[in-house]
This record gives sequence, structure tokens and C-alpha cells, in this order.
Amino acid sequence: MRRTWIPQRYGPDRLRRARVRLVTAVPHYLLLGAGFSRNWGGWVASEAFEYLLGSPEILADPQLRDLLWRHQLGGGFEDALAEVQTAGRTSWARQPWTHAQLVSFQGAVGRMFDDMNRAFLTRTDLEFRRDLGPARMVRTFLSRFDAIFTLNQDVLLEQFYLSDKVVQSSVSPCVPGMLRVPHSEPIYSESLSRAIWHPRPENELKLQGGQPYIKLHGSANWFSADGQRLLIIGGAKQQEIGRNPILSWYAKEFARCLQESNSRLLVIGYGFRDNHVNDAIGDGVTRGLRMFVIDPQGAELAFKLNQTRQRAAIAVTTPL
Repeated sequence: MRRTWIPQRYGPDRLRRARVRLVTAVPHYLLLGAGFSRNWGGWVASEAFEYLLGSPEILADPQLRDLLWRHQLGGGFEDALAEVQTAGRTSWARQPWTHAQLVSFQGAVGRMFDDMNRAFLTRTDLEFRRDLGPARMVRTFLSRFDAIFTLNQDVLLEQFYLSDKVVQSSVSPCVPGMLRVPHSEPIYSESLSRAIWHPRPENELKLQGGQPYIKLHGSANWFSADGQRLLIIGGAKQQEIGRNPILSWYAKEFARCLQESNSRLLVIGYGFRDNHVNDAIGDGVTRGLRMFVIDPQGAELAFKLNQTRQRAAIAVTTPL
């Protein structure tokens, strides 16, 4: 039988719901995108684009600035970065981007995440209201899932969810496959959000108890053995993930979970722009996955995502 966590401090109603889950054994998963962090001040793609336009590295390089503008209405800063990244691996690139320009662009992106994370660390709580009781808390909501998958690379949940004592005692959230290096200042030595994280060796990649918190595209405070930030940004995410053992393992676990019998996936804040994520969801749907989406557009999102549902086009349905 599938393991289900039963929080001990959320009252009899919460325990009753947990017992029902033990009987039904229906796996519930959560997928988060930038729209989720937006509720606490996180930046969406358009705001990240504006930040980068004003960064010193971009202001000092007219070519990079023009590149950003050229991709504004398409894939935004991620496609712009992908063009520079691709140029470093091919000899036929239209623009002779240099390694220095790639380093500058990636440096600006890294500082953008650092600034956003610093803003999160100034917050005092994840909850919007506490007078409604534990049953209506964000922490309680997050604890109901068998695993949390996120495309976000910020440290919002490390700061306010994974570090919460009640959450730790009830569902024991963990970051599988990653090793935490505590902050050098003793006052922050226990902090998960201020720590540096490194991937464990491939032979140690496994799920072991607790509620997995899996960052499919890495994180701003994760670093590989060569000192590079371990985060996937750009238009070639699937290829980059394939080159990294921890993220490749994460992708396989995500696909495996969605293909489990009777699995349920709740999606919050994801714009469905990553084909490799959409493919995993689509494969899950063909095997019985049921998906629920929280989005300001409501059901209209389904029509927006299907590019064949345009005037004078023949609509073709897809699993997604």
C-alpha cells in the first residue's frame, strides 16, 4: 500500500481525511510554476525580462540588449539565453556570441534570482491569514500531497514550508538527491533557504521517506561540482536536463509518478510552455492521470494552449 502521511497537529477532520486516503491509496501530486510564487511577490517571465533589461551586464552590451528585445514577444529572456548558449556549442550560429557574453548573461540571470530570493527572505510568513484556523493554511494544503514538483528556482518553500517545525513533524519534507552545506554564519546554520546545495553521487539518488520536494529545473542555490549554478533556463531545457544526472533522475521520477494508477495532478502557476513537462503529463493522461489546473483563465486556458483552435484552423485535440 502506498505510504500516506497523517499530520498529528491539524485536528480530527484532517486526520479523518488522511484515513480515507489510506483506504483509497490514490496518489496526489502537485506541480508548481512561477504563478504560484507570484502570490508572495515572485516574478513571472515578463517581470524577469524587465529586470534583465536594466541589469549592468545587458546595459553594457548593445548586442545582448538587442537580443532580448528580439525575443520579447516570443520566448522572452529564456529563448534569448538559449540562443547564446547554443552558439557556444555550434559553429553555424547566426550571431558569433562570445563566451564572455554567455557568462555575462548567465551572471545577470543568477543575480536576478538572488535578488528575488532576498525579497522572499524579508517576508515573515507563508500564510495570508491565520484567523481561519489550520485547515485553511497554505502549509496544510501543501502537506496533503504525496510529492511536490516545482519548476521554480526560488527558495520560497525552503524558507517557509520545508523549514516549518509543524510540517517537519507531520510530513517530513525532503529534497531527494541533494546534500545541504550549511550557511557559514552560525545564526543561519539551520536555514534551508540560505544554504548551498550539491547533488549527491549517482549511486545515492533515491527516494527515502518523507514528502519529496523535487525541483525539476534546479535551483538558484544549487551548485554542481565545478561551481556552476545548477539551474535550467533557456530554450533547450530537455537537452540540458539530459546532461545532468540529478535532474535527469527527477524527470524520470516525475514521469513515473504521473503514470501510476489513479494518480491525480494539481497544477498551479504553470503556463504549459515546456514541451518535456507537457509530454510527461500527456503520457500520464493516456494512462489514466486526472489533472486539475488552478489558473486565472479558468477553462479558457485549454483553448489558449491548443494552437489549432484558431480562426480558419482545424481543431485537433491532444492528451494535454
